Amino acid sequence: MSSESIKFVYEKETKNSVRYKEEPEAGKAAIVGSLYVQKWFAGDSRVLMVTLEKQDEQ
Repeated sequence: MSSESIKFVYEKETKNSVRYKEEPEAGKAAIVGSLYVQKWFAGDSRVLMVTLEKQDEQ
């Protein structure tokens, strides 16, 4: 099992959500790209950190 923390920065607001754009580390490709988060959760946050964890199914 491995995990990766990804930084997202504010891009724009839509009617009910906020769109964040992934800010990949130098020399790495984006993993997710854009992330839509509901306004009730996002609030005024300009930066989000998301941790993805891969799990092998058995």
